[in-house]
Amino acid sequence: MKIAVYAFNGITMFHLASLLMVFGEVGRQNLATGWEPIVWTEDGNGIQTAEGLSIQDVAGPEAVAGADLLVFPSWPVDLPPSNNFLTELIRTAHADGIRVAGLCLGAFPVADSGLLDGRSAVTHWASAPDLARRRPAVTVNDSDLYLDHGDVLTSAGTASAIDACLYIVRKHLGSAAAAKVARHLVVAPHREGDQAQYVDRPIPDPGGVGDLGSTLGWALTHLDRQLSVDELAAHAGMSRRNFTRRFTEATGTTPARWILSRRLDEARRLLETTTWPIARIARTCGFGSAVGFRQNFTATYNTTPTSYRQRFTAPVP
Repeated sequence: MKIAVYAFNGITMFHLASLLMVFGEVGRQNLATGWEPIVWTEDGNGIQTAEGLSIQDVAGPEAVAGADLLVFPSWPVDLPPSNNFLTELIRTAHADGIRVAGLCLGAFPVADSGLLDGRSAVTHWASAPDLARRRPAVTVNDSDLYLDHGDVLTSAGTASAIDACLYIVRKHLGSAAAAKVARHLVVAPHREGDQAQYVDRPIPDPGGVGDLGSTLGWALTHLDRQLSVDELAAHAGMSRRNFTRRFTEATGTTPARWILSRRLDEARRLLETTTWPIARIARTCGFGSAVGFRQNFTATYNTTPTSYRQRFTAPVP
């Protein structure tokens, strides 16, 4: 399979190397022939990476002709619009039957081409709002690891590109081949595309939300309690109505949703750092039952607490 990989000045080594490692390992492990990615630039000239390293052995746009897969592994962090040349190249490649993949911020030039209009896409969660504003016709998902429409694929931030590339290997060569590549790279062989990105959502600094600061801080140390809106309002010395209005202004969400997010944050920490039973974690984080905890956890992260613990548990001395 011929794979054309776009590169630009300022691309990070990780974004470029991650897919080169996955696809290159297919050949090194003798799993298939022809899986040698070709790195190309718009003018065929070399580039300098964000880390200051020079890469000179690159091809020009002609590398896209006859490719099976065109990959944009990243995009400049200031998110410039794709120029006419790249936009037309992507559209032409797609019309010629070449699959297109936008990994991490690489979803932006793919979206600029119009290929994702009327479809869903994913990118790094921190840039998802930017993509949604830039291309309203695209349904932007800020949680999934990757989304594949068959002809166009997008993936979430940074390491999720490895998951997406392993998915491509698995789709073309089977699970055994993908597992072998993953073992040699020492990464998880299979994470479903709809598994949630494990990101820490911003938590307002208690000192930066005015008279609510002490209440937020108090709530974080009492997550085992019910923490109703009335109880929070009483702690803040406000009426329920005024507290709810001020809370939403300060945090951008409702008290109930904020508390649930903090309970889940603490639950993830305990799953990663303790061997406590699920029921104990549920009680400590203020869930009424282990069943309710599992339901909320699975609905938010698309995986169970037990599966999450298996992936992220820190070694215990």
